[in-house]
Amino acid sequence: MASTAARRRPPHSLPPIEALDIGYGLSLNPRLKLILTFFRSDPAVKPVDEWQLKLSLLGFLRSSLSLPVPEDDLVLHKRPDLHKRKRDEPVASGTLYVRDLGFLKQKSRRTAEDNDDEALEKKFLDWKNSFLDRLGGIELNLEGVKFRMTAEISPPDDFQRMKRSWEDFHTSQLVDGRNNARGVIRRPDTILVQGVPSRWFAEPRVSSRPSMLNTHTIFSVLGRIRNLYIAGDDDGGKSAGAISGAVTGLQCKVWVQFENYDEFCNAMRVLCGRSMQKQGSQLKVDYEVSWDRDGFFRNVPENPSRGHELHARVNASLGHINSEAPHYQSNAIHSDSGGTHTNTRRFKD
Repeated sequence: MASTAARRRPPHSLPPIEALDIGYGLSLNPRLKLILTFFRSDPAVKPVDEWQLKLSLLGFLRSSLSLPVPEDDLVLHKRPDLHKRKRDEPVASGTLYVRDLGFLKQKSRRTAEDNDDEALEKKFLDWKNSFLDRLGGIELNLEGVKFRMTAEISPPDDFQRMKRSWEDFHTSQLVDGRNNARGVIRRPDTILVQGVPSRWFAEPRVSSRPSMLNTHTIFSVLGRIRNLYIAGDDDGGKSAGAISGAVTGLQCKVWVQFENYDEFCNAMRVLCGRSMQKQGSQLKVDYEVSWDRDGFFRNVPENPSRGHELHARVNASLGHINSEAPHYQSNAIHSDSGGTHTNTRRFKD
């Protein structure tokens, strides 16, 4: 779990290799997520063996890069219809998680200067760039069949890339002029977090549904909140595919509108490149974080038709939370397509 220093420091000063305690036994733990793509390096047409490909890459990471990656943190899938693919098209893809980044901090214990936040962040960025360079373009030989691999940072994990995306978007809106009559560049203030277990935000021993008060308290660690909205994540778990063992329908997504752009930016910086974990659970939730470009809180329904959303408007001066919809009922959890009651299933810890 998070260290005492990580719990006490403000989010904006948190180095990318330290965890953050966000309350209720939850912590945001650092990790690096890479998207891998595999291509054939020769004209061979032999079928792709996912297991052999995985073992070969794990062996390279452990022997050549001294990186002990657990098998569960490397997921590979071969592409469909391989016999119809052209030679320059990918034959397999996958995801690699590097969760143990403590070695970067251990190497910084020589001098006090090496342990400050800027030094730790620079060390992490230098290692990340070097790691990507060493992975990019490597060839794996599987019983005479060669595969070339490319690696890139997952876009939601790259804060600078995310920041450029909203800056470019709002600049284009200003140039367009049709959606910005005042001629002022708008800046985002709302974050969307998808694919987190509903019960992690629930009131213990009371309900498995997310509590508005608990959720507000958790995200308040990242900054001052103006609006909060919770809904069932009914996209089939596609946005949180890394949550292995999770049952579809027991996840939620949370929109958090912060008081200003700086609060939003600091929260986004912390949420990028981290996973959520609960004390006592082995489940590591690799949520998806994005920013709201549609003005969600300008269009949020006052009376949700599906009856499973929660909406709270926060009065910063009074510290009061008004729950406009006190019941959280996800149709995907409690009823099937015919409206009959079904049993609720739980996550596997």
